[in-house]
Amino acid sequence: MEEFKGKVVLITGSSAGIGAGIAVYLAARGARLSLTGRDQGKLRGVAQRCVEAGVTEQDVLTTAGDLTDETFRNQLVTRTVNTFGQLDVLVNNAGLGNGGNLSDPGQMESFNDLMNLNVNAHVSISKLAIPHLLGSRGNIVNISSNLGLRPCPGLGAYCMSKAALDMFTKVLALELASKGVRVNSVNPGCVRSEIHRVMNFTDEQYEAFLARQAEMHPIGRVGEPKDVARAVAFLASDKSSFITGELLVVDGGSLYGGNEIKI
Repeated sequence: MEEFKGKVVLITGSSAGIGAGIAVYLAARGARLSLTGRDQGKLRGVAQRCVEAGVTEQDVLTTAGDLTDETFRNQLVTRTVNTFGQLDVLVNNAGLGNGGNLSDPGQMESFNDLMNLNVNAHVSISKLAIPHLLGSRGNIVNISSNLGLRPCPGLGAYCMSKAALDMFTKVLALELASKGVRVNSVNPGCVRSEIHRVMNFTDEQYEAFLARQAEMHPIGRVGEPKDVARAVAFLASDKSSFITGELLVVDGGSLYGGNEIKI
């Protein structure tokens, strides 16, 4: 259960939801973790969960900040390497979940904000991480979505951002393969996560939303953060040493077997 012992993993967007789930799952497998998000209080809470999963307090570094800020991205990677002396895995998880109708002329600001975080920030931090990953022969795992592989009216900007992230995964994988660095993506379906809170649901409305989503997943339920975490752990480990450029769909069969998406 300590397949990541001695490995350093940087996870963006790890203060809640999928990112927090990945952090706790990898902590239970011995990883040293660099966690980042906007809310330092929530990050401390996730760090405590990681300690309870089996690592020491010294094994978890938390850094709060805005990932769309270039200065912060530089500081984050530098602080991670200075603290642990290496970087083995980058998990690009941070993201926004909406962006409005593409046909709405009043949505450009939210569109730009979404693309800046979901695409630009991940490309930039990957570039910063690559020199360190070359040294450790590490890897990158991008958290995308099955909506990067299918259109969804009302979520066009989100679909576009994830499609761009998927192509980034494929191209970067080819560029780095000969240098011993692998790049893969996990493409979930609907996962119980804080990202949906931007829709301003009440608790009752959120549970109703998840129930509707469950109907569109042939396996009969929505995903949980641990479902994504298991896929990340596989792609980030030596068990997948012959896999790169892969888009691993983790969506309960909804990509090809589900009904039309309902927001």
